[in-house]
Amino acid sequence: MTKETRDPPSPAAPAPLSRPVAVAEVPVEGLDLDIVANAAERAALAKLNGLPEIPALAATLRLRRWRGEGVEVTGELRARLRQTCVVTLEDFESDIVEPIELRFAPPAEEPRARSRRHEPEPEVHEHDARAEDPPDPLIGGVVDVGVVVSEFLTLALDPYPRKPGAAFVEPAPESASNVSPFAQLRRMRDEP
Repeated sequence: MTKETRDPPSPAAPAPLSRPVAVAEVPVEGLDLDIVANAAERAALAKLNGLPEIPALAATLRLRRWRGEGVEVTGELRARLRQTCVVTLEDFESDIVEPIELRFAPPAEEPRARSRRHEPEPEVHEHDARAEDPPDPLIGGVVDVGVVVSEFLTLALDPYPRKPGAAFVEPAPESASNVSPFAQLRRMRDEP
């Protein structure tokens, strides 16, 4: 029996786009931010997302206090991308305009330990898909709006990008050698 060895987990890599903002710095009237990614940040985000290039990436954000110690981030992301078409394998440029809306709140306190003999089990509630999403956890009183922009960029990407006008056309078989072996077997089976 062999024992499998694994390398210890590496520490988390730094975020390719980072703009931390302390919630305490957000005034009551809100805070407007413009984020423009530099060449190194765009290159790191392109590599992370498997893109040939991100020529431009910017976001306009507004941070507002939300329910006391929380913060709401709203705005818009604009990016110019170079992607590879899944049909033609050619690179092409496309634009993304994506709205951003996300809330952060301090994590809920851990429930106190309960005695199994004296307290009933907690009720199980079904999730209502129409209900508002719970806020993301606010760790250390800081929101990294650069990471928020990066995540919304990744979520906006088409996993199967197609160059405008590109369409997959299945090639017609030119000879029996181009016919799949399964089609040949099916033909042999169906012949009398």
